[in-house]
Amino acid sequence: MKRYLRLCRQLLEYGAFLVFVLAIRFLPFRCSVLMARSLAWFFTTVLPGKWTRYQVAAENLRAAFGPDFDDQQVHRSITSMWEHLFRMVCEMVQLPDRFRLERCRDVLDFEGHEHCIAAVLSGRPVLFLGGHFGNWEVTVNSFGVFGFPGAVVARDLDNPWLHRWFERYRESTGNTLMSKNGAGTGIADVLERKGFVSMLCDQDAGSRGVYVPFFGRPASTFRSLAILAVQHDALIVVGGAWRLPDTAQARWSRFCLVTEDVIDSREYPDADGIQLISERYTAALERIIRRAPEQYFWVHRRWKSQPGQRRRRKPREIADQGAN
Repeated sequence: MKRYLRLCRQLLEYGAFLVFVLAIRFLPFRCSVLMARSLAWFFTTVLPGKWTRYQVAAENLRAAFGPDFDDQQVHRSITSMWEHLFRMVCEMVQLPDRFRLERCRDVLDFEGHEHCIAAVLSGRPVLFLGGHFGNWEVTVNSFGVFGFPGAVVARDLDNPWLHRWFERYRESTGNTLMSKNGAGTGIADVLERKGFVSMLCDQDAGSRGVYVPFFGRPASTFRSLAILAVQHDALIVVGGAWRLPDTAQARWSRFCLVTEDVIDSREYPDADGIQLISERYTAALERIIRRAPEQYFWVHRRWKSQPGQRRRRKPREIADQGAN
Protein backbone atom coordinates (compact mmCIF):
# COMPACT_ATOMS: atom_id res chain seq x y z
CA MET A 1 0.00 0.00 0.00
CA LYS A 2 2.78 2.42 0.89
CA ARG A 3 4.49 1.69 -2.41
CA TYR A 4 1.25 2.40 -4.30
CA LEU A 5 0.70 5.68 -2.46
CA ARG A 6 4.29 6.74 -3.12
CA LEU A 7 3.86 5.94 -6.81
CA CYS A 8 0.66 8.03 -6.96
CA ARG A 9 2.36 10.92 -5.19
CA GLN A 10 5.33 10.79 -7.57
CA LEU A 11 3.05 10.75 -10.62
CA LEU A 12 1.09 13.73 -9.28
CA GLU A 13 4.33 15.59 -8.60
CA TYR A 14 5.56 14.88 -12.11
CA GLY A 15 2.25 15.92 -13.67
CA ALA A 16 2.25 19.21 -11.76
CA PHE A 17 5.87 19.75 -12.74
CA LEU A 18 5.10 19.26 -16.45
CA VAL A 19 2.25 21.79 -16.25
CA PHE A 20 4.62 24.22 -14.55
CA VAL A 21 7.30 23.66 -17.22
CA LEU A 22 4.80 24.24 -20.02
CA ALA A 23 3.61 27.48 -18.45
CA ILE A 24 7.13 28.78 -17.78
CA ARG A 25 8.49 27.83 -21.18
CA PHE A 26 6.28 30.36 -22.97
CA LEU A 27 6.21 32.99 -20.24
CA PRO A 28 7.43 36.39 -21.49
CA PHE A 29 10.75 37.50 -20.04
CA ARG A 30 9.40 40.50 -18.12
CA CYS A 31 6.62 38.36 -16.64
CA SER A 32 9.12 35.77 -15.42
CA VAL A 33 11.16 38.50 -13.71
CA LEU A 34 8.03 39.91 -12.05
CA MET A 35 6.95 36.45 -10.95
CA ALA A 36 10.38 35.73 -9.42
CA ARG A 37 10.35 39.06 -7.59
CA SER A 38 6.84 38.42 -6.22
CA LEU A 39 7.70 34.89 -5.06
CA ALA A 40 10.87 36.17 -3.39
CA TRP A 41 8.84 38.75 -1.47
CA PHE A 42 6.36 36.03 -0.43
CA PHE A 43 9.15 33.71 0.73
CA THR A 44 10.94 36.30 2.85
CA THR A 45 7.93 38.27 4.15
CA VAL A 46 4.98 35.89 4.45
CA LEU A 47 6.30 32.37 4.96
CA PRO A 48 7.74 31.38 8.35
CA GLY A 49 11.51 31.76 8.40
CA LYS A 50 11.89 28.16 9.54
CA TRP A 51 10.42 26.96 6.26
CA THR A 52 12.79 29.04 4.14
CA ARG A 53 15.90 28.66 6.36
CA TYR A 54 15.95 32.43 6.71
CA GLN A 55 18.00 32.35 9.91
CA VAL A 56 20.62 30.05 8.38
CA ALA A 57 21.06 32.40 5.43
CA ALA A 58 21.23 35.42 7.75
CA GLU A 59 23.89 33.79 9.92
CA ASN A 60 25.94 32.87 6.86
CA LEU A 61 25.76 36.39 5.45
CA ARG A 62 26.87 37.92 8.75
CA ALA A 63 29.67 35.36 9.02
CA ALA A 64 30.84 36.20 5.50
CA PHE A 65 30.56 40.00 5.58
CA GLY A 66 30.98 40.83 9.26
CA PRO A 67 28.96 42.60 11.94
CA ASP A 68 28.64 45.78 9.86
CA PHE A 69 26.25 43.89 7.58
CA ASP A 70 23.07 45.16 9.25
CA ASP A 71 19.60 43.61 9.35
CA GLN A 72 18.32 45.59 6.36
CA GLN A 73 21.26 44.49 4.22
CA VAL A 74 20.72 40.90 5.33
CA HIS A 75 17.02 41.01 4.46
CA ARG A 76 17.66 42.61 1.07
CA SER A 77 20.32 40.02 0.29
CA ILE A 78 18.10 37.08 1.22
CA THR A 79 15.19 38.48 -0.80
CA SER A 80 17.50 39.00 -3.79
CA MET A 81 18.85 35.46 -3.35
CA TRP A 82 15.36 33.98 -3.66
CA GLU A 83 14.56 36.21 -6.62
CA HIS A 84 17.72 34.94 -8.27
CA LEU A 85 16.81 31.30 -7.59
CA PHE A 86 13.27 31.68 -8.96
CA ARG A 87 14.67 33.37 -12.04
CA MET A 88 17.11 30.51 -12.41
CA VAL A 89 14.25 28.00 -12.44
CA CYS A 90 12.60 29.93 -15.28
CA GLU A 91 15.90 30.14 -17.13
CA MET A 92 16.45 26.39 -16.85
CA VAL A 93 13.11 25.68 -18.49
CA GLN A 94 13.65 28.27 -21.23
CA LEU A 95 17.34 27.58 -21.82
CA PRO A 96 16.98 25.02 -24.65
CA ASP A 97 14.95 27.53 -26.69
CA ARG A 98 17.07 30.60 -25.86
CA PHE A 99 20.64 29.30 -25.78
CA ARG A 100 21.95 28.05 -29.11
CA LEU A 101 25.50 28.11 -30.45
CA GLU A 102 24.61 30.58 -33.20
CA ARG A 103 23.00 32.91 -30.63
CA CYS A 104 25.43 32.51 -27.75
CA ARG A 105 26.54 36.15 -27.97
CA ASP A 106 22.95 37.14 -27.17
CA VAL A 107 23.23 35.25 -23.88
CA LEU A 108 26.88 35.20 -22.82
CA ASP A 109 29.75 37.53 -22.16
CA PHE A 110 33.13 35.96 -21.47
CA GLU A 111 35.92 36.69 -19.04
CA GLY A 112 39.14 34.70 -18.94
CA HIS A 113 37.86 32.32 -21.60
CA GLU A 114 41.28 32.05 -23.25
CA HIS A 115 42.58 30.26 -20.14
CA CYS A 116 39.66 27.84 -20.17
CA ILE A 117 40.14 27.12 -23.87
CA ALA A 118 43.84 26.43 -23.29
CA ALA A 119 42.90 23.95 -20.55
CA VAL A 120 40.38 21.97 -22.62
CA LEU A 121 42.80 21.84 -25.58
CA SER A 122 45.76 20.80 -23.43
CA GLY A 123 45.16 17.07 -23.88
CA ARG A 124 44.96 16.64 -20.12
CA PRO A 125 41.90 15.77 -18.00
CA VAL A 126 40.04 18.75 -16.57
CA LEU A 127 37.99 19.19 -13.40
CA PHE A 128 35.52 22.07 -13.76
CA LEU A 129 34.68 23.33 -10.29
CA GLY A 130 32.00 25.82 -9.37
CA GLY A 131 29.55 26.54 -6.59
CA HIS A 132 25.87 27.18 -6.02
CA PHE A 133 26.40 30.59 -7.54
CA GLY A 134 24.85 32.31 -10.53
CA ASN A 135 23.19 29.94 -12.98
CA TRP A 136 25.32 26.81 -12.70
CA GLU A 137 23.13 25.06 -15.29
CA VAL A 138 24.22 27.65 -17.87
CA THR A 139 27.83 26.91 -16.95
CA VAL A 140 27.68 23.16 -17.52
CA ASN A 141 25.45 23.43 -20.60
CA SER A 142 27.87 25.88 -22.21
CA PHE A 143 30.62 23.29 -22.54
CA GLY A 144 28.30 20.89 -24.34
CA VAL A 145 27.03 23.63 -26.64
CA PHE A 146 30.62 24.61 -27.49
CA GLY A 147 31.56 21.02 -28.32
CA PHE A 148 33.34 20.01 -25.11
CA PRO A 149 30.87 17.68 -23.35
CA GLY A 150 31.82 15.96 -20.13
CA ALA A 151 30.43 14.22 -17.08
CA VAL A 152 28.21 16.28 -14.76
CA VAL A 153 28.05 15.02 -11.18
CA ALA A 154 24.62 15.56 -9.65
CA ARG A 155 22.39 14.27 -6.88
CA ASP A 156 19.74 11.66 -7.72
CA LEU A 157 16.19 12.89 -7.26
CA ASP A 158 13.76 10.82 -5.21
CA ASN A 159 11.10 10.99 -7.91
CA PRO A 160 12.28 8.78 -10.81
CA TRP A 161 10.20 10.64 -13.43
CA LEU A 162 11.59 14.00 -12.31
CA HIS A 163 15.07 12.51 -12.27
CA ARG A 164 14.73 11.31 -15.86
CA TRP A 165 13.50 14.78 -16.94
CA PHE A 166 16.56 16.43 -15.43
CA GLU A 167 18.77 13.72 -16.89
CA ARG A 168 17.45 14.42 -20.39
CA TYR A 169 17.80 18.14 -19.78
CA ARG A 170 21.42 17.94 -18.63
CA GLU A 171 22.38 15.52 -21.39
CA SER A 172 20.64 17.46 -24.17
CA THR A 173 23.88 19.28 -25.08
CA GLY A 174 26.04 16.15 -25.07
CA ASN A 175 27.01 15.98 -21.41
CA THR A 176 26.64 12.77 -19.40
CA LEU A 177 24.90 12.86 -16.03
CA MET A 178 26.78 10.98 -13.32
CA SER A 179 25.05 10.13 -10.06
CA LYS A 180 26.93 11.48 -7.08
CA ASN A 181 26.17 8.25 -5.21
CA GLY A 182 29.23 6.11 -5.74
CA ALA A 183 30.62 8.44 -8.39
CA GLY A 184 34.22 8.23 -7.20
CA THR A 185 35.13 5.39 -9.54
CA GLY A 186 33.27 6.97 -12.45
CA ILE A 187 35.06 10.30 -11.99
CA ALA A 188 38.42 8.53 -11.90
CA ASP A 189 37.54 6.64 -15.11
CA VAL A 190 36.65 9.87 -16.94
CA LEU A 191 39.85 11.56 -15.83
CA GLU A 192 41.86 8.48 -16.80
CA ARG A 193 40.47 8.88 -20.34
CA LYS A 194 41.53 12.56 -20.22
CA GLY A 195 37.93 13.68 -20.16
CA PHE A 196 36.12 16.51 -18.39
CA VAL A 197 34.14 16.40 -15.14
CA SER A 198 31.97 19.23 -13.79
CA MET A 199 30.86 19.47 -10.17
CA LEU A 200 30.04 21.89 -7.39
CA CYS A 201 32.56 22.18 -4.58
CA ASP A 202 31.02 24.45 -1.96
CA GLN A 203 29.38 22.14 0.56
CA ASP A 204 30.53 21.13 4.01
CA ALA A 205 32.81 18.07 3.90
CA GLY A 206 32.43 17.02 7.52
CA SER A 207 35.22 15.94 9.80
CA ARG A 208 37.20 14.25 7.02
CA GLY A 209 37.60 17.46 5.05
CA VAL A 210 40.57 19.76 4.89
CA TYR A 211 39.95 23.14 6.52
CA VAL A 212 40.61 26.15 4.31
CA PRO A 213 39.65 29.83 4.59
CA PHE A 214 36.30 30.78 3.08
CA PHE A 215 35.27 34.40 3.71
CA GLY A 216 37.83 34.49 6.49
CA ARG A 217 36.53 31.44 8.38
CA PRO A 218 37.76 27.82 8.27
CA ALA A 219 35.47 25.71 6.11
CA SER A 220 35.66 21.94 5.76
CA THR A 221 36.39 21.21 2.11
CA PHE A 222 36.60 17.92 0.22
CA ARG A 223 40.27 16.98 -0.11
CA SER A 224 39.40 14.25 -2.62
CA LEU A 225 39.05 16.79 -5.45
CA ALA A 226 42.67 17.84 -5.06
CA ILE A 227 43.72 14.20 -4.67
CA LEU A 228 41.98 13.27 -7.93
CA ALA A 229 43.66 16.16 -9.73
CA VAL A 230 47.12 15.13 -8.50
CA GLN A 231 46.61 11.42 -9.15
CA HIS A 232 45.34 11.95 -12.71
CA ASP A 233 47.55 14.90 -13.71
CA ALA A 234 44.42 17.02 -14.15
CA LEU A 235 43.90 20.74 -14.53
CA ILE A 236 41.30 22.43 -12.33
CA VAL A 237 39.22 25.20 -13.88
CA VAL A 238 37.26 27.30 -11.39
CA GLY A 239 34.47 29.42 -12.80
CA GLY A 240 30.79 30.20 -13.04
CA ALA A 241 28.09 32.11 -14.88
CA TRP A 242 26.67 35.09 -13.01
CA ARG A 243 23.65 36.99 -14.26
CA LEU A 244 24.35 40.46 -15.59
CA PRO A 245 22.04 43.39 -14.77
CA ASP A 246 18.98 43.58 -17.01
CA THR A 247 18.76 46.37 -19.54
CA ALA A 248 15.65 48.14 -20.78
CA GLN A 249 16.01 46.38 -24.14
CA ALA A 250 16.75 42.93 -22.70
CA ARG A 251 14.77 40.09 -24.24
CA TRP A 252 16.20 37.50 -21.89
CA SER A 253 18.83 37.11 -19.18
CA ARG A 254 22.50 37.61 -19.97
CA PHE A 255 25.38 35.98 -18.12
CA CYS A 256 29.08 36.51 -17.72
CA LEU A 257 30.85 33.16 -18.08
CA VAL A 258 33.95 33.61 -15.93
CA THR A 259 37.11 31.54 -15.72
CA GLU A 260 38.42 32.74 -12.38
CA ASP A 261 41.44 30.45 -12.04
CA VAL A 262 43.16 27.50 -13.70
CA ILE A 263 45.12 25.34 -11.28
CA ASP A 264 47.83 23.02 -12.58
CA SER A 265 48.22 20.04 -10.25
CA ARG A 266 51.83 19.63 -11.43
CA GLU A 267 52.72 22.77 -9.51
CA TYR A 268 51.92 21.02 -6.21
CA PRO A 269 54.07 17.87 -5.98
CA ASP A 270 54.83 18.18 -2.27
CA ALA A 271 52.99 16.66 0.65
CA ASP A 272 51.14 19.91 1.37
CA GLY A 273 49.85 20.11 -2.20
CA ILE A 274 46.36 18.86 -1.31
CA GLN A 275 45.94 21.63 1.23
CA LEU A 276 47.28 24.30 -1.12
CA ILE A 277 45.12 23.23 -4.07
CA SER A 278 42.02 23.17 -1.85
CA GLU A 279 42.82 26.64 -0.53
CA ARG A 280 43.36 27.98 -4.02
CA TYR A 281 40.15 26.74 -5.62
CA THR A 282 38.12 27.81 -2.57
CA ALA A 283 39.67 31.29 -2.72
CA ALA A 284 38.79 31.50 -6.43
CA LEU A 285 35.20 30.54 -5.67
CA GLU A 286 35.02 33.20 -2.97
CA ARG A 287 36.21 35.86 -5.42
CA ILE A 288 33.45 34.89 -7.84
CA ILE A 289 30.78 35.03 -5.13
CA ARG A 290 31.90 38.50 -4.05
CA ARG A 291 31.03 39.77 -7.55
CA ALA A 292 27.32 39.14 -6.95
CA PRO A 293 26.69 37.76 -3.43
CA GLU A 294 22.93 37.87 -3.94
CA GLN A 295 23.38 35.12 -6.55
CA TYR A 296 24.85 32.66 -4.05
CA PHE A 297 22.76 30.02 -2.25
CA TRP A 298 23.37 31.11 1.35
CA VAL A 299 21.10 28.49 2.95
CA HIS A 300 23.82 25.81 2.91
CA ARG A 301 25.56 25.31 6.27
CA ARG A 302 28.98 25.90 4.77
CA TRP A 303 30.69 26.35 8.14
CA LYS A 304 28.82 23.55 9.90
CA SER A 305 31.99 21.57 10.69
CA GLN A 306 34.76 23.26 12.59
CA PRO A 307 38.32 22.18 13.44
CA GLY A 308 38.41 20.08 16.59
CA GLN A 309 34.77 19.03 16.41
CA ARG A 310 34.04 15.42 17.24
CA ARG A 311 32.61 13.36 14.41
CA ARG A 312 28.95 12.48 14.88
CA ARG A 313 28.31 10.58 11.68
CA LYS A 314 30.14 8.66 9.02
CA PRO A 315 32.05 10.84 6.57
CA ARG A 316 30.73 11.10 3.06
CA GLU A 317 32.52 9.69 0.06
CA ILE A 318 33.96 11.74 -2.80
CA ALA A 319 30.67 11.81 -4.67
CA ASP A 320 28.96 13.59 -1.77
CA GLN A 321 30.84 16.76 -2.53
CA GLY A 322 29.23 18.18 -5.63
CA ALA A 323 25.45 17.94 -5.92
CA ASN A 324 23.85 20.21 -8.59
